Amino acid sequence: MRNTQPFDEILKVMVNNMIIIRNYLDRDAESVGKLIAETYGDFNLSFASSEKRNEFLGPFQHAWSTDKSHKEEIARVLKASIMYVALKEDRIVGVLRGKTDKLQSLFVSGTEHRQGIGRNLVDKYEAECIAQGSETIKLMSTLYAVPFYQSVGYRKSTGVRSMKSFDGDGLRYQPMKKILTHP
Repeated sequence: MRNTQPFDEILKVMVNNMIIIRNYLDRDAESVGKLIAETYGDFNLSFASSEKRNEFLGPFQHAWSTDKSHKEEIARVLKASIMYVALKEDRIVGVLRGKTDKLQSLFVSGTEHRQGIGRNLVDKYEAECIAQGSETIKLMSTLYAVPFYQSVGYRKSTGVRSMKSFDGDGLRYQPMKKILTHP
């Protein structure tokens, strides 16, 4: 996905004078892939053996590979219509992927939790969804992330369910949604 916005439009949100949130760029794929592999594995897949963990990680299990096909597959899987990254000292520490009606994934580096990065990524994403006319956002939260999403206004919409993640089967998730308030 090629971003054609001018650089001054990409740098939009400053958080705590040290975090920058900007649109995702194609050159971010490798860093984002590593962030997802680490965060998804450490915080959402602790229940799985290393073999099963790789099944759930899919192409992200190869995030440190130098193989061109692995890099291309990660870049392909990352594609989303709305994507933001959070940077701290030029290092990607957060990523949000979504559509106007569905937050597909949100990952923040474990060393950066509880610093407002996830909240600010969600705020920017919701503002874009509102600008595009969305009224509701749905998501499938891992059980680990439910308290975070509740803290930013999402509510459980049904009971806990189980889904497939790449080749891994049985990942438990909580469907959630938020009705957006338009100004």
